[in-house]
Amino acid sequence: MSKLVAFAAIQGAYNIVSNLEGKYKRTLEKYTADTKVGFPNTAYYLPVIYSILGTKVETLDDMRGPLEFARKLLPPHVKRINHVPYLGSLLDAGMAAILAFEMEEAIRYLEEPDFYLPQEDPDMENGKIWLGAADDTVFRKRGVEFVDGSAPGFAAIVGAAPSPEIAKMIVEEYQKKSLYIFCASSRNGTSVIEQLIEAGIQVGWNTRIVPFGPDISSAVFALGFANRAAMAFGNVQPGDYKRMLMYNKNRIFAFVNALGEVNAEWAAAAAGCVNWGFPTIADTDIPEILPTGVCTYEHVVGNIPHDNIVDKSIEVRGLKVQIADIDIPMAFGPAFEGERVRGADLYTQMGGGKTQCTEFVTSAEMDEIEDGKVIVVGPNIKDIKERDVLPLGIFIQVAGREFQADFEPILERQTHHLVNYIQGIMHMGQRDIAWVRVSKGAVEKGFSLEHIGKVLHAKLHQDFGKILDKVQITLYTKKEDVDKLTERARSEYNVRDSRVEAMTDETTQTFYSCTLCQSFAPNHVCTVSPERTGLCGAYNWMDCKASFEINPTGPNQPIEKGEVLDQKLGRFKGVDDFIEKASRGAVKTYNFYSIVHNPMTTCGCCECIAAMLPMCNGIMTVNREYIGETPCGMKFTTLAGVMGGGATSPGFVGHSKYNITQKKFVKGDGGLARMVWMPKILKEELKDRIDKRGQEIGVPDLYDKIADETVGTTEEEVYAFLQKVKHPAVDMEPLVG
Repeated sequence: MSKLVAFAAIQGAYNIVSNLEGKYKRTLEKYTADTKVGFPNTAYYLPVIYSILGTKVETLDDMRGPLEFARKLLPPHVKRINHVPYLGSLLDAGMAAILAFEMEEAIRYLEEPDFYLPQEDPDMENGKIWLGAADDTVFRKRGVEFVDGSAPGFAAIVGAAPSPEIAKMIVEEYQKKSLYIFCASSRNGTSVIEQLIEAGIQVGWNTRIVPFGPDISSAVFALGFANRAAMAFGNVQPGDYKRMLMYNKNRIFAFVNALGEVNAEWAAAAAGCVNWGFPTIADTDIPEILPTGVCTYEHVVGNIPHDNIVDKSIEVRGLKVQIADIDIPMAFGPAFEGERVRGADLYTQMGGGKTQCTEFVTSAEMDEIEDGKVIVVGPNIKDIKERDVLPLGIFIQVAGREFQADFEPILERQTHHLVNYIQGIMHMGQRDIAWVRVSKGAVEKGFSLEHIGKVLHAKLHQDFGKILDKVQITLYTKKEDVDKLTERARSEYNVRDSRVEAMTDETTQTFYSCTLCQSFAPNHVCTVSPERTGLCGAYNWMDCKASFEINPTGPNQPIEKGEVLDQKLGRFKGVDDFIEKASRGAVKTYNFYSIVHNPMTTCGCCECIAAMLPMCNGIMTVNREYIGETPCGMKFTTLAGVMGGGATSPGFVGHSKYNITQKKFVKGDGGLARMVWMPKILKEELKDRIDKRGQEIGVPDLYDKIADETVGTTEEEVYAFLQKVKHPAVDMEPLVG
């Protein structure tokens, strides 16, 4: 900690306390000791002194004790040499300053009873703009908002911005995030409040821009408001200073913005706010206090540009902002999640085999992205005609002090249901096989690709604010950009999937559910185990575990697998009990490792669908991207329509690409050795993994023995090829006995 910080704050506290002592002495000469003092229409006396010391200040004489206490709190002055930079001395000096400020304001109320206006809004016509301490009527009305979450916190702004335009920009950004703005003090003859009035901004409690007073001492009204909230709504008892300060740190998310040069008195005020866990973020090059400790993160941060001070303040305070209003022209909400966009109402689509559509979430450093920024690179909806198609890459960058790379796939998967919340927009699939359909009705209302970004930004903040601080979204619609993003995303998908390689179902007692797709497949309950990734391909076991840690009431719930009812087919008592309840009785049991006997239910988001080929004594699989014919007589779209609504369909099962080469893939029916056909594009994508798995099961040339569309798309053509290459499935026991 800088000696300069300590010197300024401690010297400022001495100045403040000494100034008050002189003012108090002069006041006693004008009034009697039993003269009443306090803030009008409040039951909390002088609320900071009452809450911290437990002292009821009702008269001038009652001030003696707190004033003496403030004087005793003052630490020794900073020495020129051998200075010990203890934060404790700074905190004591700051607390002394805050206590003195409150008594100074009480004396102002006594001597100038008409200085402050005791109402919610200023009287602009008569030039009375300062409101002073909130009376109990205002406090009760507003204070509860800090408890129920409708006001996530407050920014205490002292000083003035370089211009009214900058003041307006900063304050409006806080308003958008639902914060209150408590204003005090001035700089160079003006204040933020006066600048806002000049810029045409309405101020007062009703706009959440509160003009407390023109001096730094009036900043104490903000701390008094916070302490009153702790006593009224947090049941913190007066005098329990430790609990009072901890309540404010953990529940009242406030911070100070110091605009303009910071003098010694401002430094003392900043040190005082640190006691509450409220950091100071300044626009000037002031000495900083960066280590964490009393505040959640840094204590004093300086030299922050005005266009970044809002984001930096929220980051340093650890405040989690809820984005309440989503500015899009369509209706939005869970009621639209299951809405279909059918052919007659289709305006355009992205993905779904027509074009490439990829979704990718990655973490970023705090200073790399701008929260709420949405960029569209390439043609937008207005640039195309009805029935035209576009490629689409949804690139989401997330930053947060609590964010981990393990959380990336969890947020990525949210794209599915959040985009579906938009009226007239339909989303299917995930990762690099997503599919977005846009209705004519949505386009008529003004739908644009930016609206996808706005929805994702708002809802990710709302649902995952605990772990993220910033979200920036880029939407690509040029083929070269989408292809580049897809290549990067696929590389990361492989890294994510490989994390569960060493785990087995036998040694894992807890599996996880996934019910994200029940809006389209009401009976579907996906169970994810280490050796059976989610059939959408987006979630593996570790992803589900991380998702549950983030959101314990969300779609990924732990399932104790319980008694093993069938080791070969993969049936577990705990899973049966869970899926019967989660499917509302529609599904009572299924097997993890079989396509023949009660296979797992399938939703419309699966990456692949496998089907039995009885003549070949094997199975085929087809991926979503492949649009051609298959040996089972149905294309992927037909297969998905037949059994993708959450049904258990013996002979068919949905699965992920990665699952094909996991050791438990249809193990109950013979495993990967039963695979006789798959599209060439999928086969080439999995070549290395097929070769590796083929070695493990004793069929090192399995890759070459699996047929694809170049061999044929009928069972007869495939069977002839299998006999020619001596595929192991030909000589295995019958698939269906």
